[in-house]
Amino acid sequence: MRAALAPRPIPLSRASGARARTATPRTRCADYPKPDLDVKSNANFQEAKAKSARLATFRARVRRDDAPEKPTVLVIGGGLAGLSCGKYLADAGCAPTVIERGKALGGKVSAWRDDDGDWIETGLHIFFGAYPNVMNLFRELDIEDRLQWKEHAMTFAMKDYPGEFTKFYFPPALPAPLNMGYAILSNDKMLTWSEKLRTGAPLVPMLVGGQDYIDAQDELSCEEWMKKNFMPKRVRDELFIAMGKALDFIDADKLSMTVILTAMNRFINETHGSKTAFLDGNQPDRLCAPMAEHIERVGGGKVITDAPMQEILVDADGNVEGVKMRDGQIMTADHYVSAMPVDALKLKLPDVWKAMPFFRQLNELEGIPVINVHLWFDRKLRPYDGLVFSRSPLLSVYADMSECCAEYKDDDRSMLELVFAPCDKRAGSDVNWIGASDEDIVAATMKELETLFPDELGAGKDGASGAKLRKFAVVKTPRSVYAAIPGRNKFRPSQHTPIKNFTLAGDYTSQKFLGSMEGAVLSGKLAAEVVAETFAGVEPTTRVKPVHESVA
Repeated sequence: MRAALAPRPIPLSRASGARARTATPRTRCADYPKPDLDVKSNANFQEAKAKSARLATFRARVRRDDAPEKPTVLVIGGGLAGLSCGKYLADAGCAPTVIERGKALGGKVSAWRDDDGDWIETGLHIFFGAYPNVMNLFRELDIEDRLQWKEHAMTFAMKDYPGEFTKFYFPPALPAPLNMGYAILSNDKMLTWSEKLRTGAPLVPMLVGGQDYIDAQDELSCEEWMKKNFMPKRVRDELFIAMGKALDFIDADKLSMTVILTAMNRFINETHGSKTAFLDGNQPDRLCAPMAEHIERVGGGKVITDAPMQEILVDADGNVEGVKMRDGQIMTADHYVSAMPVDALKLKLPDVWKAMPFFRQLNELEGIPVINVHLWFDRKLRPYDGLVFSRSPLLSVYADMSECCAEYKDDDRSMLELVFAPCDKRAGSDVNWIGASDEDIVAATMKELETLFPDELGAGKDGASGAKLRKFAVVKTPRSVYAAIPGRNKFRPSQHTPIKNFTLAGDYTSQKFLGSMEGAVLSGKLAAEVVAETFAGVEPTTRVKPVHESVA
């Protein structure tokens, strides 16, 4: 309800407000140098690099003697998983066709322009140094210069001190894990020395046990793990709630501890793991378009938007014989890859597959809701060139995109992009925000922001009025990344399926980077590897993951 924003004298509108940009910047923080990720000590980056190189070796091996043409692959879904799969299939000598039901590529990273020409993004997307496959992808596409790297620091709002913020600063001269040790020990604003020590001790098994230990914690929520390890409640309140909402849009008492430990393990062990970068513009043009161009140029493939799929057609043996589009067209290929979100895939499964344990386990996975809020103000708020953990009950992280992103730069007015989470009771909210009106969501957001910006949004000491909201946009995603509640990892399927010409991609599939842009890109890469190995007739790197006994 716009009436909820009555204190703002200018009416709010999704379309009002002329777009103004100054010709030359007045003041702006400089971006930071690209970190050197391609070092021997960065095992994850080297593994991702080797995987890319291996896929390229299939180029001369995937063609059969009786079929001189490139093998064809139909990839259903034009998000990062589908585009990644198509890119690496092209590298492997296949001819992929990627179909996307929407009018824009990107899926969960899609974006579009409003009537004023401003970009509306599905989500606030941040790139981490701990994204090895994404970083290799940027290098392979020769678009590394499109990443705007920020200061290596994690910035948190001080929830008990309105308008104040604190940083965990990672000194560039120190390697991992010393840089994180310095960041934690040198910050005296959020945790006491006793709390720091009681937090560090339970993390030792993670450092010793590695991924095996991390995976074993999936049955515990963050809250349960903390109680088991006698960690202070304030650590949950001060850190883990903020991390959980940023990583999976869920409160800590409902989030699998594996998610938190996965992120912490990367940040502790990789020197630049927690360093962040923003894309220098909108995702469809600056990231998705180069991937699509690569698919067409290198693979001779196609990328088709506004192409909704209606039905997967199967033969008497249950193998795919084609895909029926909504317009009635039948598309065929030598192999098929689903890069749809898990909720969409479940709706499209052929009846004959639904009884199979491999596909039945998908019923244990479902997407979590999230809301992305855009707020355009009539003047600058306190500028900060980077990501901020709001530590608000309703908001997760936010960024002033007029500072962080070159395409959205505005020297005179701020545009905040904020992640509103959790959004429903399943994720930990008492209010079903995903079903609320845009106006109510913006009103609640503005109320939270008055704590973060009491001077800028309230009346000044001289009686002058605060910043006014020119317009807003609210983007609701009812089913985003899969809900990483405890016990879900055992139900995440392999990219390999029991169907000989059908493969899965998507961040919900089994891969170590969970639900994220990195997870999506890696899943597409792994799916491409499955397909390339199948065409080349070589021993597969992975096989169909056994189904948990509770499903089988």
